[in-house]
Amino acid sequence: MTARIDALLPQTQCTRCGFPTCRAYADAIATGEADVDRCPPGGADGVAALAHLLDVATKPLDPAYGIEAPPIVAVIDEDVCIGCTKCIQACPVDAIVGAAKRMHTIIAAECTGCELCLPPCPVDCIALVPIAAAPLSRPEVLQRAVLARMRFEARNARKGAVTVGAAEAAMLLPGRDKSSTTMTNESIAASAAPPKDLPTAAPPITRSAVLAAIARGKARRAKDAGGS
Repeated sequence: MTARIDALLPQTQCTRCGFPTCRAYADAIATGEADVDRCPPGGADGVAALAHLLDVATKPLDPAYGIEAPPIVAVIDEDVCIGCTKCIQACPVDAIVGAAKRMHTIIAAECTGCELCLPPCPVDCIALVPIAAAPLSRPEVLQRAVLARMRFEARNARKGAVTVGAAEAAMLLPGRDKSSTTMTNESIAASAAPPKDLPTAAPPITRSAVLAAIARGKARRAKDAGGS
């Protein structure tokens, strides 16, 4: 049942439901630990889909976990970014490109709008921007979820922690044995590896640029706090 529930979730891995991953939330729903109304990215239609699967009455989204809204993506202000890589470490779908002491950028098509890159940024150089005027339709949510799940599992495979979901998916394929499952995981990890023909990287960010970026970040936070 957990796998069937997880298949209905948007795979943003945003943790807004109170669980660290969509899979963990699915497991909590399956065991009765959590209700079906905690997923703002899935929207009201997502709640209805979960309720239908479990044969229970649907209900509104619980506002304690957020509200349904148009999709968003993160955008990095490259003039302020200091190349600390903390956002890269936080991104659950490897949607941020960059290296230590070099400018980072967001792959907008891969970003799930989870917001997890915001808290660790020491210079507040990441903003969230809407990419549509209205919440996504149910088919659009599920379409985005397919890609997001692939990237999330690829990231975990690269880190040597293949998700249970990926292992189950491999084992469910006809004719799969242990060796072929291993190859599946290796293939997933390979899909997350950076291409070998990348252009030569830009020079590292200088100390003076880092200090200037930190100053700009502090000034921005002070301005936001003052409401000016």
